[in-house]
Amino acid sequence: MKNIVILISGSGSNMAAIVQAAQREDWPRRLGARVSAVISNRDDAPGLAFAQTQGIATAVVDHKAFSNHANPREAFDAALMAEIDGHQPALVVLAGFMRILTSGFVAHYQDRLINIHPSLLPAFAGLNTHQRAIDAGCQFAGATVHRVTAELDHGPILAQAVVPVLPDDTAQSLAARVLSQEHLIYPRVIRELL
Repeated sequence: MKNIVILISGSGSNMAAIVQAAQREDWPRRLGARVSAVISNRDDAPGLAFAQTQGIATAVVDHKAFSNHANPREAFDAALMAEIDGHQPALVVLAGFMRILTSGFVAHYQDRLINIHPSLLPAFAGLNTHQRAIDAGCQFAGATVHRVTAELDHGPILAQAVVPVLPDDTAQSLAARVLSQEHLIYPRVIRELL
């Protein structure tokens, strides 16, 4: 069985979309794959409760617990890798995981680590993507699924979804439209990779 480990920091709506697609499409039987664990860097991440109701193992590796280490990011990533590796992942999926990962972490999961970003990369890497797209006068925005590399939001693109930017859009209304597309393309890319 190919194990999928999903990392979240918040509501986990993309994680839920992946879990629901896996159930609906019977990934264990059809692909020999399952979501084996959901891990968060925040113990109050609402997505953890959803994963637990689905019978999926959950864990928290709180990044704040490593603030006193000589190198907090490396210490956090080492603890996170130990938790992930316990599930022997075929694929590690970042789904709203709001931590920048070290190059050592990325190298450890090379070709097994993917992310979804709420812009049409290479445009608008980083945060506040929807407002930045509106401010730039873009007519289109969207989401990108990509392989994770050491450079933030710059890995090889696996899929994109495009939505129009409407004249009366706010960052919130555009984000909602983009998110609905994220929920469609992320499970599709994972299915194709498996």
